[in-house]
Amino acid sequence: MSSAYSSMYRCRVKKEGNLLSKANNKGYDHFTLVKDRFNQHHEPLDFLFLSRAGFNGMMRFNKKGGWNIPFCQKPERFSPAYITKIANQVHDVACLIQAGWQFLNKPFDEVIPLATERDIIYCDPPYMGRYVDYYAGWTEDDESKLYKCLATTKARFILSTWHHNDYRENEMVKKYWHRFNIVTRDHFYHSGAKIENRRSIVEALIFNFPANIERHNHGFKPKPQQMMLFKERARYITQQLNRADVE
Repeated sequence: MSSAYSSMYRCRVKKEGNLLSKANNKGYDHFTLVKDRFNQHHEPLDFLFLSRAGFNGMMRFNKKGGWNIPFCQKPERFSPAYITKIANQVHDVACLIQAGWQFLNKPFDEVIPLATERDIIYCDPPYMGRYVDYYAGWTEDDESKLYKCLATTKARFILSTWHHNDYRENEMVKKYWHRFNIVTRDHFYHSGAKIENRRSIVEALIFNFPANIERHNHGFKPKPQQMMLFKERARYITQQLNRADVE
């Protein structure tokens, strides 16, 4: 099914990309048409198209669940090489997904308690104090609720957040997350309406299990143990590509 789906996507995005390049308003009219169609029907192929045609590769939804990322302003974006790249990514992900996997669309405080000691949880919530207006207003109450869920889970967890920038620190790290392991790394954001949000920021990965990594390591480089994980992942993908049910 993976090859069939990636081929289906290739045909669709080629068609939409062609219409985008010829649409009025420098492509924006067709982007808006697909966005409105997706917000009404939630068709997966429209979602994939919007995720690649939206500004800066961002994904954002309004309070009603509608897609509200603007157009990337590149009507010629979907070149043959780019379409092939995306189709290959779709194929690879389809190979990795297991038949027994279950996808839940529920609040995090209902899902996290389901985890056991054999699980690992990855959380990437809106960054408290940054871009909160983009995500229907992530509040400190939400941050506190997430902390309580992760602090009591039997599973291992990894949480993404921001640590500090040139202007201020993330107070939530000091208030809630300081008791766990923290790894930091420099990152530069190219988006954001405010100048301060376009500068370098130090991001953080917070986790509740031991790892042979420096506590704060800007410019972090993978250690040998992590390179082994990368090799294991490559081996796993190869095994999945050879599965009998992968066309």
